[in-house]
Amino acid sequence: MIEIYGFSFSLPELIIFGVLLLAFLYQLYFYFRYLNGVLRYRTRIKNNKVGFLSEQPPVSVIICAKDEAENLRKFLPFVLQQDYPDFEVIVINDGSTDETDILLKDLCEKYTNLRTTFVPVEAKNISTKKLGLTLGIKAAKNDWLLFTDADCMPEDKTWITNMARNFTDKTDFVLGYGAYLHKKGLLNKLITFDTLFIALQYMGMAVNKKPYMGVGRNLAYRKETFFAHKGFASTLQLASGDDDLMVNKASNASNTRVELSADSITWSEPNTTYRGWFFQKERHLSVSSFYSEASKFRLLLEPLSRGLFYVSLLACLILGNLITQITTALLFLARYIVQLAIVNGSAKHFGERKYILTLPLFDIFLPLVSLYIFTLGRVTSKGKNVRWK
Repeated sequence: MIEIYGFSFSLPELIIFGVLLLAFLYQLYFYFRYLNGVLRYRTRIKNNKVGFLSEQPPVSVIICAKDEAENLRKFLPFVLQQDYPDFEVIVINDGSTDETDILLKDLCEKYTNLRTTFVPVEAKNISTKKLGLTLGIKAAKNDWLLFTDADCMPEDKTWITNMARNFTDKTDFVLGYGAYLHKKGLLNKLITFDTLFIALQYMGMAVNKKPYMGVGRNLAYRKETFFAHKGFASTLQLASGDDDLMVNKASNASNTRVELSADSITWSEPNTTYRGWFFQKERHLSVSSFYSEASKFRLLLEPLSRGLFYVSLLACLILGNLITQITTALLFLARYIVQLAIVNGSAKHFGERKYILTLPLFDIFLPLVSLYIFTLGRVTSKGKNVRWK
């Protein structure tokens, strides 16, 4: 036993508490430095410390659609009716077998700014979406490309305007927030929390000059940047990664900006089954091993420290003496208060729901899902013919 200020502690107890304390300190660092980046950047904007472009350069909005006739009918008009002086919308029909082709022909007669192209049904690429996007990018008349999905609806008619205000001479990438529509049920709460947390990570790191990804539901970059980095040539063998791998490969500390305004958000239809959500998450995580080493290192430290925090917290509560247990409970409470403030403050800004009791539940559950995908999930999914839709 070791005595400290009159209290006795066993050596294992001190070691476990030391692990808890180190994990706690890194978690605070991660939250304040990265996850709080959105709120910190919002304050800079309010204080007029962030400059925006006054001109409105021409923009090409690119959407790849596979069997999305109903979503296109519902959401595409919101894109076509944007209040922006010079923009075109290019929809790529990725071998759809539904009524997509007929619908697009009808919409082309109504909207002069709509153009279409297609990926042949017999195309054999693993990622026909990347092939489709490449065709759309080549067809684009403008240098600035703005991407979204067929099941996405912009929050406002000023979506393009808000994204385009970041198209400065030094900018190659603009990262937007792609949210999921709110539905009833625990699954939808899980999806919206996961989406928010991931966005706080990639936006917060970009604000801190360490961009590593963006989401194709709301992402802009230059056409010349795409071709300068040979487009998707190095990732055509992957079913996913058309958005995050492009950003990870070509973004840097000086060429990437984030757009935070509420009117710049896009809203998408969420998965309605746990199975569908799991496969979507598995597909997205499958390309993370192709991130840069620096990105992988930063992204690994957070869930690792989070896991160590909860494991050592539980061990201290079970094995520790009264002083250790009280101190452990105070550390948990302190971290929880920080989480509530940063996560819910950011959620309010983006029009997301609040997370109170579900916050620690999702905080524990989501890393376990990712761990399963990176281990057993990859083994069980080996050999699957995974398609992007």
